[in-house]
Amino acid sequence: MTQRVLTTESGAPVADNQNSATAGVGGPLLLQDQHLLEKLARFNRERIPERVVHARGSGAHGYFEVTDDVTGFTKADFLSAVGKRTETFIRFSTVADSLGGADAVRDPRGFALKFYTEEGNYDLVGNNTPVFFIKDPIKFPDFIHSQKRDPFTGKQEPDNVWDFWAHSPESTHQITWLMGDRGIPASYRHMNGYGSHTYQWMNAEGDAFFVKYHFKTNQGIRCLSSEQAAEVVGSDANSHQTDLLQAIERGVNPSWTLYVQVMPAAEAADYRFNPFDLTKVWPHADYPLQRVGRLVLDRNPENVFAEVEQAAFSPNNFVPGIGPSPDKMLQGRLFAYADAHRYRLGVNHTLLPVNAPKATTAQNYGRDGIMATRNGSRHEKNYEPNSYAGPAQSDGAQSAPLAVQGWTGTHAAPAHVKDDDFFQAGELYRLMSEDEKQRLVANIAGGLSQVGRDDVIERNLAHFHAADADYGKRVEEAVRALRED
Repeated sequence: MTQRVLTTESGAPVADNQNSATAGVGGPLLLQDQHLLEKLARFNRERIPERVVHARGSGAHGYFEVTDDVTGFTKADFLSAVGKRTETFIRFSTVADSLGGADAVRDPRGFALKFYTEEGNYDLVGNNTPVFFIKDPIKFPDFIHSQKRDPFTGKQEPDNVWDFWAHSPESTHQITWLMGDRGIPASYRHMNGYGSHTYQWMNAEGDAFFVKYHFKTNQGIRCLSSEQAAEVVGSDANSHQTDLLQAIERGVNPSWTLYVQVMPAAEAADYRFNPFDLTKVWPHADYPLQRVGRLVLDRNPENVFAEVEQAAFSPNNFVPGIGPSPDKMLQGRLFAYADAHRYRLGVNHTLLPVNAPKATTAQNYGRDGIMATRNGSRHEKNYEPNSYAGPAQSDGAQSAPLAVQGWTGTHAAPAHVKDDDFFQAGELYRLMSEDEKQRLVANIAGGLSQVGRDDVIERNLAHFHAADADYGKRVEEAVRALRED
Protein backbone atom coordinates (compact mmCIF):
# COMPACT_ATOMS: atom_id res chain seq x y z
CA MET A 1 0.00 0.00 0.00
CA THR A 2 1.37 3.39 -1.00
CA GLN A 3 2.04 5.62 1.98
CA ARG A 4 0.08 8.86 1.75
CA VAL A 5 1.82 12.15 2.51
CA LEU A 6 0.70 14.22 5.51
CA THR A 7 -0.06 17.80 4.46
CA THR A 8 -1.18 21.12 5.89
CA GLU A 9 -4.71 22.42 5.27
CA SER A 10 -3.45 24.06 2.11
CA GLY A 11 -1.96 20.81 0.82
CA ALA A 12 1.73 21.46 1.50
CA PRO A 13 3.71 18.41 2.73
CA VAL A 14 4.56 18.28 6.46
CA ALA A 15 8.20 17.39 7.10
CA ASP A 16 8.00 16.88 10.88
CA ASN A 17 4.81 16.13 12.82
CA GLN A 18 6.63 15.17 16.03
CA ASN A 19 8.68 18.28 16.84
CA SER A 20 7.75 21.97 16.78
CA ALA A 21 10.12 24.52 15.27
CA THR A 22 12.26 26.28 17.89
CA ALA A 23 14.93 28.97 18.11
CA GLY A 24 17.82 26.58 18.60
CA VAL A 25 17.76 23.16 20.23
CA GLY A 26 16.37 24.36 23.55
CA GLY A 27 14.91 27.65 22.49
CA PRO A 28 11.32 28.95 22.47
CA LEU A 29 8.84 28.09 19.74
CA LEU A 30 8.72 30.08 16.53
CA LEU A 31 5.64 31.91 15.33
CA GLN A 32 6.63 30.97 11.79
CA ASP A 33 5.82 27.26 12.40
CA GLN A 34 2.72 27.30 10.22
CA HIS A 35 1.91 23.61 10.76
CA LEU A 36 1.95 23.97 14.57
CA LEU A 37 -0.19 27.11 14.58
CA GLU A 38 -2.68 25.68 12.11
CA LYS A 39 -2.92 22.43 14.05
CA LEU A 40 -3.53 24.13 17.41
CA ALA A 41 -5.94 26.70 15.98
CA ARG A 42 -8.00 24.01 14.30
CA PHE A 43 -8.03 21.90 17.46
CA ASN A 44 -9.37 24.89 19.42
CA ARG A 45 -12.30 25.04 17.01
CA GLU A 46 -13.15 21.34 16.70
CA ARG A 47 -16.23 21.59 18.87
CA ILE A 48 -19.36 23.44 17.88
CA PRO A 49 -22.03 24.64 20.34
CA GLU A 50 -23.94 21.62 21.57
CA ARG A 51 -27.69 21.47 21.11
CA VAL A 52 -29.62 23.34 23.78
CA VAL A 53 -31.78 20.21 24.09
CA HIS A 54 -31.18 16.70 22.75
CA ALA A 55 -27.42 17.25 23.05
CA ARG A 56 -26.53 13.63 23.83
CA GLY A 57 -27.38 11.43 20.85
CA SER A 58 -26.61 8.51 18.57
CA GLY A 59 -27.45 7.93 14.92
CA ALA A 60 -27.62 5.39 12.13
CA HIS A 61 -28.39 5.11 8.43
CA GLY A 62 -31.09 2.90 6.98
CA TYR A 63 -34.12 2.78 4.75
CA PHE A 64 -37.89 3.00 4.89
CA GLU A 65 -39.95 0.53 2.86
CA VAL A 66 -43.66 0.95 2.13
CA THR A 67 -45.66 -2.19 2.95
CA ASP A 68 -49.24 -0.93 2.63
CA ASP A 69 -51.13 1.33 0.22
CA VAL A 70 -51.75 4.78 1.75
CA THR A 71 -52.27 6.70 -1.50
CA GLY A 72 -55.87 7.31 -0.48
CA PHE A 73 -54.53 9.60 2.27
CA THR A 74 -51.39 11.22 0.84
CA LYS A 75 -49.79 12.02 -2.51
CA ALA A 76 -46.27 11.95 -0.99
CA ASP A 77 -44.17 10.22 -3.62
CA PHE A 78 -42.01 8.23 -1.20
CA LEU A 79 -45.23 6.58 0.07
CA SER A 80 -46.70 6.07 -3.39
CA ALA A 81 -46.11 2.36 -4.00
CA VAL A 82 -45.84 -0.82 -1.94
CA GLY A 83 -42.21 -1.95 -1.96
CA LYS A 84 -40.75 1.51 -2.54
CA ARG A 85 -37.64 2.21 -0.47
CA THR A 86 -36.27 5.55 0.68
CA GLU A 87 -32.87 6.13 2.26
CA THR A 88 -33.06 7.46 5.83
CA PHE A 89 -30.93 8.76 8.68
CA ILE A 90 -32.08 8.70 12.30
CA ARG A 91 -30.81 10.43 15.43
CA PHE A 92 -31.82 9.18 18.88
CA SER A 93 -31.15 11.34 21.92
CA THR A 94 -31.86 12.18 25.51
CA VAL A 95 -33.37 15.61 26.12
CA ALA A 96 -32.24 17.48 29.23
CA ASP A 97 -28.59 16.63 29.85
CA SER A 98 -25.46 17.86 28.11
CA LEU A 99 -23.35 16.10 25.50
CA GLY A 100 -21.37 14.35 28.22
CA GLY A 101 -24.44 12.99 30.00
CA ALA A 102 -25.31 9.32 30.44
CA ASP A 103 -27.69 7.38 28.19
CA ALA A 104 -29.62 5.29 30.72
CA VAL A 105 -31.42 8.12 32.52
CA ARG A 106 -35.08 8.91 33.17
CA ASP A 107 -35.76 11.30 30.33
CA PRO A 108 -37.74 11.33 27.09
CA ARG A 109 -35.83 10.15 24.02
CA GLY A 110 -35.65 12.08 20.78
CA PHE A 111 -36.62 10.13 17.64
CA ALA A 112 -35.62 12.33 14.68
CA LEU A 113 -35.86 10.81 11.21
CA LYS A 114 -34.73 12.20 7.87
CA PHE A 115 -36.17 10.70 4.66
CA TYR A 116 -34.01 11.45 1.59
CA THR A 117 -36.92 11.44 -0.86
CA GLU A 118 -36.99 12.19 -4.58
CA GLU A 119 -39.02 15.31 -3.79
CA GLY A 120 -36.52 16.60 -1.24
CA ASN A 121 -35.75 15.77 2.37
CA TYR A 122 -38.65 15.11 4.72
CA ASP A 123 -37.86 15.43 8.44
CA LEU A 124 -40.03 13.84 11.10
CA VAL A 125 -38.97 15.05 14.54
CA GLY A 126 -40.57 13.22 17.46
CA ASN A 127 -39.97 11.42 20.75
CA ASN A 128 -40.40 8.00 22.30
CA THR A 129 -43.55 9.29 24.00
CA PRO A 130 -46.76 10.19 22.17
CA VAL A 131 -47.32 13.30 24.33
CA PHE A 132 -45.28 16.17 25.77
CA PHE A 133 -45.18 18.38 28.88
CA ILE A 134 -46.62 21.57 27.40
CA LYS A 135 -48.95 22.60 24.60
CA ASP A 136 -47.74 26.11 23.72
CA PRO A 137 -44.19 26.92 22.49
CA ILE A 138 -44.05 30.18 24.42
CA LYS A 139 -43.52 28.05 27.54
CA PHE A 140 -40.75 25.91 26.03
CA PRO A 141 -37.68 28.00 27.03
CA ASP A 142 -38.98 28.23 30.60
CA PHE A 143 -39.69 24.51 30.70
CA ILE A 144 -36.18 23.62 29.53
CA HIS A 145 -34.59 26.08 31.95
CA SER A 146 -36.44 24.35 34.80
CA GLN A 147 -35.11 20.95 33.74
CA LYS A 148 -31.52 21.98 33.00
CA ARG A 149 -28.70 22.59 35.45
CA ASP A 150 -29.39 25.38 37.92
CA PRO A 151 -27.24 28.49 37.26
CA PHE A 152 -26.02 28.56 40.89
CA THR A 153 -25.69 24.90 41.91
CA GLY A 154 -24.67 23.62 38.48
CA LYS A 155 -26.96 20.58 38.74
CA GLN A 156 -30.57 19.68 38.08
CA GLU A 157 -32.69 20.80 41.04
CA PRO A 158 -35.95 19.09 42.09
CA ASP A 159 -37.20 22.48 43.30
CA ASN A 160 -36.98 23.87 39.76
CA VAL A 161 -38.31 20.75 38.02
CA TRP A 162 -41.39 20.35 40.21
CA ASP A 163 -42.06 24.07 40.59
CA PHE A 164 -42.52 24.42 36.85
CA TRP A 165 -44.73 21.33 36.73
CA ALA A 166 -46.73 22.70 39.68
CA HIS A 167 -47.65 25.68 37.50
CA SER A 168 -48.22 23.56 34.37
CA PRO A 169 -51.08 21.13 35.03
CA GLU A 170 -51.01 20.01 31.39
CA SER A 171 -47.72 18.22 32.23
CA THR A 172 -49.49 15.59 34.35
CA HIS A 173 -50.01 13.17 31.46
CA GLN A 174 -46.36 13.25 30.35
CA ILE A 175 -45.14 13.03 33.96
CA THR A 176 -47.17 9.83 34.30
CA TRP A 177 -45.43 8.45 31.21
CA LEU A 178 -41.97 9.59 32.26
CA MET A 179 -42.17 8.31 35.84
CA GLY A 180 -43.70 5.01 34.76
CA ASP A 181 -41.99 1.83 33.60
CA ARG A 182 -41.19 3.20 30.13
CA GLY A 183 -39.32 6.22 31.52
CA ILE A 184 -35.90 4.59 31.05
CA PRO A 185 -35.61 2.50 27.84
CA ALA A 186 -33.06 -0.32 27.99
CA SER A 187 -31.73 0.81 24.60
CA TYR A 188 -32.72 2.88 21.61
CA ARG A 189 -33.61 -0.35 19.81
CA HIS A 190 -36.13 -1.37 22.46
CA MET A 191 -38.44 1.65 22.46
CA ASN A 192 -41.19 3.00 20.24
CA GLY A 193 -40.98 6.29 18.37
CA TYR A 194 -43.78 8.77 17.78
CA GLY A 195 -44.26 11.81 15.59
CA SER A 196 -46.05 13.08 18.73
CA HIS A 197 -47.49 16.10 16.90
CA THR A 198 -50.48 16.01 14.60
CA TYR A 199 -49.55 16.42 10.93
CA GLN A 200 -51.60 16.91 7.79
CA TRP A 201 -51.71 14.56 4.81
CA MET A 202 -53.32 15.44 1.47
CA ASN A 203 -54.11 12.98 -1.33
CA ALA A 204 -53.98 13.56 -5.08
CA GLU A 205 -57.63 14.66 -5.10
CA GLY A 206 -56.93 17.39 -2.54
CA ASP A 207 -58.68 15.65 0.37
CA ALA A 208 -57.10 16.53 3.72
CA PHE A 209 -56.48 14.26 6.72
CA PHE A 210 -54.80 14.75 10.06
CA VAL A 211 -52.39 12.00 11.11
CA LYS A 212 -50.29 10.82 14.02
CA TYR A 213 -47.20 8.62 13.49
CA HIS A 214 -46.40 5.53 15.57
CA PHE A 215 -43.14 3.61 15.05
CA LYS A 216 -43.52 0.30 16.90
CA THR A 217 -40.24 -1.41 17.72
CA ASN A 218 -39.89 -4.91 16.26
CA GLN A 219 -37.36 -5.78 18.97
CA GLY A 220 -40.00 -5.52 21.70
CA ILE A 221 -40.23 -2.96 24.50
CA ARG A 222 -37.50 -3.30 27.14
CA CYS A 223 -37.01 -0.84 29.97
CA LEU A 224 -34.90 -0.40 33.08
CA SER A 225 -35.91 0.25 36.66
CA SER A 226 -34.22 3.15 38.42
CA GLU A 227 -31.94 0.70 40.23
CA GLN A 228 -30.99 -1.14 37.03
CA ALA A 229 -30.33 2.14 35.26
CA ALA A 230 -27.98 3.32 38.01
CA GLU A 231 -25.99 0.12 37.63
CA VAL A 232 -25.84 0.47 33.84
CA VAL A 233 -24.70 4.11 34.04
CA GLY A 234 -21.96 3.07 36.45
CA SER A 235 -20.59 0.47 34.05
CA ASP A 236 -21.14 2.25 30.71
CA ALA A 237 -22.44 5.80 30.52
CA ASN A 238 -22.70 5.33 26.74
CA SER A 239 -24.82 2.17 27.01
CA HIS A 240 -27.38 3.10 24.34
CA GLN A 241 -24.67 4.17 21.90
CA THR A 242 -22.75 0.96 22.57
CA ASP A 243 -25.82 -1.20 22.04
CA LEU A 244 -26.86 0.47 18.77
CA LEU A 245 -23.34 0.49 17.34
CA GLN A 246 -22.59 -3.14 18.18
CA ALA A 247 -25.98 -4.46 17.02
CA ILE A 248 -25.60 -2.94 13.56
CA GLU A 249 -21.96 -4.01 13.31
CA ARG A 250 -23.09 -7.59 14.04
CA GLY A 251 -25.69 -7.36 11.30
CA VAL A 252 -28.57 -7.38 13.80
CA ASN A 253 -30.37 -4.52 12.11
CA PRO A 254 -33.05 -2.91 14.31
CA SER A 255 -36.39 -2.15 12.72
CA TRP A 256 -39.70 -0.45 13.47
CA THR A 257 -43.12 -0.81 11.88
CA LEU A 258 -44.78 2.51 11.06
CA TYR A 259 -48.48 2.91 11.74
CA VAL A 260 -50.59 6.05 11.45
CA GLN A 261 -53.84 7.20 12.94
CA VAL A 262 -55.90 9.03 10.33
CA MET A 263 -58.58 11.62 11.11
CA PRO A 264 -60.57 13.19 8.24
CA ALA A 265 -59.88 16.92 8.51
CA ALA A 266 -63.59 17.76 8.79
CA GLU A 267 -63.85 15.84 12.10
CA ALA A 268 -61.23 17.89 13.95
CA ALA A 269 -63.40 20.88 14.88
CA ASP A 270 -66.04 18.82 16.68
CA TYR A 271 -63.79 16.20 18.28
CA ARG A 272 -64.41 15.89 22.03
CA PHE A 273 -60.99 17.39 22.88
CA ASN A 274 -58.54 19.49 20.91
CA PRO A 275 -56.89 17.00 18.49
CA PHE A 276 -53.91 19.35 18.10
CA ASP A 277 -53.06 19.36 21.81
CA LEU A 278 -49.61 17.76 22.21
CA THR A 279 -50.39 16.72 25.80
CA LYS A 280 -53.09 14.30 24.62
CA VAL A 281 -53.31 11.11 22.54
CA TRP A 282 -56.07 10.04 20.15
CA PRO A 283 -57.75 6.88 21.49
CA HIS A 284 -57.20 3.94 19.14
CA ALA A 285 -60.87 3.08 19.46
CA ASP A 286 -61.64 6.35 17.66
CA TYR A 287 -58.81 6.22 15.12
CA PRO A 288 -57.24 2.74 14.80
CA LEU A 289 -53.64 2.21 13.79
CA GLN A 290 -53.12 1.67 10.07
CA ARG A 291 -49.87 0.11 8.89
CA VAL A 292 -47.69 2.03 6.44
CA GLY A 293 -44.25 0.42 6.25
CA ARG A 294 -41.07 -0.47 8.06
CA LEU A 295 -37.93 1.39 9.06
CA VAL A 296 -34.67 -0.57 9.06
CA LEU A 297 -31.28 0.65 10.33
CA ASP A 298 -28.39 -1.12 8.62
CA ARG A 299 -25.32 1.15 8.63
CA ASN A 300 -23.40 2.99 11.32
CA PRO A 301 -21.99 6.48 10.72
CA GLU A 302 -18.37 6.56 9.64
CA ASN A 303 -17.79 9.74 11.68
CA VAL A 304 -20.04 10.58 14.61
CA PHE A 305 -19.25 14.29 14.56
CA ALA A 306 -19.80 14.75 10.83
CA GLU A 307 -22.97 12.68 10.64
CA VAL A 308 -24.61 12.69 14.08
CA GLU A 309 -23.55 15.99 15.64
CA GLN A 310 -23.94 17.91 12.40
CA ALA A 311 -27.24 16.25 11.48
CA ALA A 312 -29.88 18.97 11.34
CA PHE A 313 -33.55 18.05 11.49
CA SER A 314 -36.34 20.55 11.03
CA PRO A 315 -40.09 19.85 11.15
CA ASN A 316 -40.65 22.40 8.39
CA ASN A 317 -38.89 20.16 5.87
CA PHE A 318 -42.04 18.79 4.22
CA VAL A 319 -42.68 17.18 0.84
CA PRO A 320 -45.79 17.51 -1.36
CA GLY A 321 -48.66 15.67 0.29
CA ILE A 322 -47.48 16.27 3.88
CA GLY A 323 -47.80 19.50 5.84
CA PRO A 324 -48.33 21.04 9.28
CA SER A 325 -51.44 21.13 11.44
CA PRO A 326 -52.58 23.93 13.80
CA ASP A 327 -50.71 22.15 16.64
CA LYS A 328 -49.21 25.14 18.48
CA MET A 329 -46.09 23.29 19.58
CA LEU A 330 -45.46 22.09 16.03
CA GLN A 331 -45.97 25.60 14.69
CA GLY A 332 -43.32 26.91 17.10
CA ARG A 333 -40.89 24.17 16.17
CA LEU A 334 -41.26 24.99 12.46
CA PHE A 335 -39.16 28.08 13.23
CA ALA A 336 -37.13 27.05 16.26
CA TYR A 337 -35.38 23.97 14.88
CA ALA A 338 -34.10 25.51 11.67
CA ASP A 339 -33.04 28.64 13.54
CA ALA A 340 -31.08 26.56 16.06
CA HIS A 341 -29.17 24.90 13.22
CA ARG A 342 -28.36 28.23 11.60
CA TYR A 343 -26.79 29.23 14.92
CA ARG A 344 -24.95 25.97 15.63
CA LEU A 345 -23.85 25.01 12.12
CA GLY A 346 -24.27 28.13 10.01
CA VAL A 347 -26.68 29.20 7.30
CA ASN A 348 -25.16 26.65 4.89
CA HIS A 349 -25.70 23.62 7.13
CA THR A 350 -28.04 22.16 4.50
CA LEU A 351 -25.01 21.65 2.24
CA LEU A 352 -23.36 19.23 4.67
CA PRO A 353 -23.52 15.65 3.30
CA VAL A 354 -25.76 14.32 6.09
CA ASN A 355 -28.25 17.15 5.54
CA ALA A 356 -28.13 17.54 1.76
CA PRO A 357 -30.73 15.82 -0.44
CA LYS A 358 -29.55 12.47 -1.81
CA ALA A 359 -32.32 11.44 -4.22
CA THR A 360 -32.60 14.90 -5.78
CA THR A 361 -30.67 18.19 -5.96
CA ALA A 362 -31.42 21.41 -4.10
CA GLN A 363 -32.08 24.21 -6.64
CA ASN A 364 -32.60 27.71 -5.30
CA TYR A 365 -31.10 31.17 -5.19
CA GLY A 366 -29.50 31.03 -1.76
CA ARG A 367 -25.95 32.32 -1.93
CA ASP A 368 -22.94 33.18 0.17
CA GLY A 369 -22.74 33.12 3.97
CA ILE A 370 -20.22 31.27 6.14
CA MET A 371 -18.88 28.06 4.53
CA ALA A 372 -20.64 28.66 1.23
CA THR A 373 -19.78 25.96 -1.31
CA ARG A 374 -22.67 26.32 -3.76
CA ASN A 375 -21.65 29.28 -5.91
CA GLY A 376 -23.24 28.54 -9.30
CA SER A 377 -21.67 28.90 -12.73
CA ARG A 378 -20.23 32.12 -14.11
CA HIS A 379 -23.41 33.39 -15.73
CA GLU A 380 -25.96 31.83 -13.39
CA LYS A 381 -28.41 34.35 -11.96
CA ASN A 382 -29.04 34.68 -8.24
CA TYR A 383 -32.53 36.16 -8.42
CA GLU A 384 -36.01 35.03 -9.50
CA PRO A 385 -37.95 35.46 -11.69
CA ASN A 386 -35.41 35.68 -14.50
CA SER A 387 -35.14 35.16 -18.25
CA TYR A 388 -32.33 32.60 -18.10
CA ALA A 389 -34.13 29.30 -17.38
CA GLY A 390 -33.31 29.39 -13.68
CA PRO A 391 -35.26 27.31 -11.17
CA ALA A 392 -38.91 28.32 -11.08
CA GLN A 393 -41.81 27.59 -8.78
CA SER A 394 -43.77 24.38 -9.25
CA ASP A 395 -47.48 24.06 -9.82
CA GLY A 396 -49.93 22.49 -7.39
CA ALA A 397 -50.52 22.66 -3.65
CA GLN A 398 -47.98 21.10 -1.31
CA SER A 399 -50.59 20.58 1.41
CA ALA A 400 -54.25 21.40 1.93
CA PRO A 401 -55.16 24.94 3.04
CA LEU A 402 -56.20 25.44 6.66
CA ALA A 403 -59.27 27.55 7.35
CA VAL A 404 -58.68 30.35 9.86
CA GLN A 405 -61.01 32.93 11.40
CA GLY A 406 -61.27 35.34 14.30
CA TRP A 407 -59.31 38.24 15.75
CA THR A 408 -55.57 38.33 16.19
CA GLY A 409 -54.34 38.12 19.74
CA THR A 410 -53.00 35.71 22.36
CA HIS A 411 -55.59 32.97 22.69
CA ALA A 412 -55.92 29.71 24.56
CA ALA A 413 -56.75 26.69 22.42
CA PRO A 414 -60.30 26.51 21.01
CA ALA A 415 -62.79 24.99 23.44
CA HIS A 416 -63.82 21.36 23.06
CA VAL A 417 -66.21 19.31 25.16
CA LYS A 418 -63.49 17.52 27.14
CA ASP A 419 -60.40 19.68 27.32
CA ASP A 420 -59.16 19.30 30.90
CA ASP A 421 -55.50 18.54 31.62
CA PHE A 422 -55.95 15.45 33.76
CA PHE A 423 -58.35 12.87 32.34
CA GLN A 424 -55.84 11.13 30.05
CA ALA A 425 -53.27 10.92 32.84
CA GLY A 426 -55.93 9.19 34.91
CA GLU A 427 -56.79 6.82 32.07
CA LEU A 428 -53.11 5.91 31.70
CA TYR A 429 -52.80 5.27 35.42
CA ARG A 430 -55.84 2.99 35.45
CA LEU A 431 -54.37 0.92 32.60
CA MET A 432 -51.36 0.01 34.75
CA SER A 433 -50.98 -3.18 36.75
CA GLU A 434 -50.63 -2.96 40.51
CA ASP A 435 -46.84 -3.40 40.30
CA GLU A 436 -46.60 -0.68 37.66
CA LYS A 437 -48.61 1.69 39.83
CA GLN A 438 -46.34 1.06 42.81
CA ARG A 439 -43.21 1.81 40.79
CA LEU A 440 -44.79 4.94 39.28
CA VAL A 441 -45.75 6.28 42.69
CA ALA A 442 -42.28 5.54 44.10
CA ASN A 443 -40.57 7.33 41.20
CA ILE A 444 -42.74 10.43 41.57
CA ALA A 445 -42.45 10.53 45.35
CA GLY A 446 -38.68 10.13 45.21
CA GLY A 447 -38.36 13.39 43.31
CA LEU A 448 -41.27 15.38 44.72
CA SER A 449 -40.29 14.68 48.33
CA GLN A 450 -36.98 16.52 47.76
CA VAL A 451 -38.74 19.81 47.01
CA GLY A 452 -38.22 22.42 49.69
CA ARG A 453 -41.46 24.42 49.40
CA ASP A 454 -44.66 22.89 50.77
CA ASP A 455 -46.87 24.92 48.42
CA VAL A 456 -45.08 23.46 45.36
CA ILE A 457 -45.61 19.96 46.69
CA GLU A 458 -49.29 20.62 47.42
CA ARG A 459 -49.89 22.06 43.96
CA ASN A 460 -48.37 18.97 42.32
CA LEU A 461 -50.33 16.62 44.57
CA ALA A 462 -53.52 18.35 43.49
CA HIS A 463 -52.74 17.46 39.88
CA PHE A 464 -52.42 13.75 40.68
CA HIS A 465 -55.63 13.84 42.73
CA ALA A 466 -57.42 15.45 39.76
CA ALA A 467 -56.17 12.71 37.44
CA ASP A 468 -57.34 9.86 39.67
CA ALA A 469 -58.32 9.73 43.33
CA ASP A 470 -56.28 6.60 44.06
CA TYR A 471 -53.32 7.99 42.11
CA GLY A 472 -53.32 11.18 44.18
CA LYS A 473 -53.82 9.38 47.47
CA ARG A 474 -50.89 7.03 46.87
CA VAL A 475 -48.50 9.76 45.77
CA GLU A 476 -49.45 11.95 48.72
CA GLU A 477 -48.92 9.14 51.24
CA ALA A 478 -45.57 8.21 49.69
CA VAL A 479 -44.34 11.81 49.71
CA ARG A 480 -45.42 12.32 53.32
CA ALA A 481 -43.64 9.14 54.39
CA LEU A 482 -40.39 10.11 52.70
CA ARG A 483 -40.44 13.63 54.18
CA GLU A 484 -41.01 12.27 57.68
CA ASP A 485 -37.98 9.96 57.49
